[in-house]
Amino acid sequence: MPAPLVELKGVCKSFREGDRERVVLRDASLTVGQGEWVFLLGRSGCGKSTLLNLIGGIDAPDAGEVIVGSSALNRLNERERTLFRRNDIGFVFQFYNLIPTLTVEENVLLPLELIGALTPALRGRARDLLEQVGLAERAASFPDRLSGGEQQRVAVARALVHRPKLVLADEPTGNLDAETGTLVLDLFQRLLRATGTAMVLVTHSSEVARLADRVLTIRDGGLCEIPRTSGNEP
Repeated sequence: MPAPLVELKGVCKSFREGDRERVVLRDASLTVGQGEWVFLLGRSGCGKSTLLNLIGGIDAPDAGEVIVGSSALNRLNERERTLFRRNDIGFVFQFYNLIPTLTVEENVLLPLELIGALTPALRGRARDLLEQVGLAERAASFPDRLSGGEQQRVAVARALVHRPKLVLADEPTGNLDAETGTLVLDLFQRLLRATGTAMVLVTHSSEVARLADRVLTIRDGGLCEIPRTSGNEP
């Protein structure tokens, strides 16, 4: 296995729902190697997105450790976690989350602006990524002029522009038709595999999960690996 990039050690997370507590993760542990693709497969509400939020520093665990690279996220305050996300993580969501008042190019450049790295060389990287996702000619367009698939391709370029260590993708094809979803997954294959970027992806689709190096599901608050054998694909 490659050197660890992500480590979860005995992570617990629960939420209050009215007058009761719902336990989502209980003593969950996980290691993701550098360049590895780990997909979380399972029904809605089982805790997949919560796990993604913990790895991305959006949520903090109730107990246990979450380590990404050299950062122990459970020991960081909220501002430090925000800076960590901006510098080290690329996010791709189901509903694109593009800023409607910014052009396509401005949306892609936003992560660089947030970390104060808007150099000419990185501006060139943004234009190159738009070329690679087939949208260079739409750089001056606004998101509402693009199809859903085009918006998701912009979101992929935005997630990669600052060369993150890790991409976190939450149902990135869930709002797309099958053909467009396949195109987005092909972009991941071409742009992430080539650079050795690790990815943790949440999906409910067993077809999407076939692209993973490892597939996990959440059962009774713990993480279980789904065996990858010729007769037992997820």
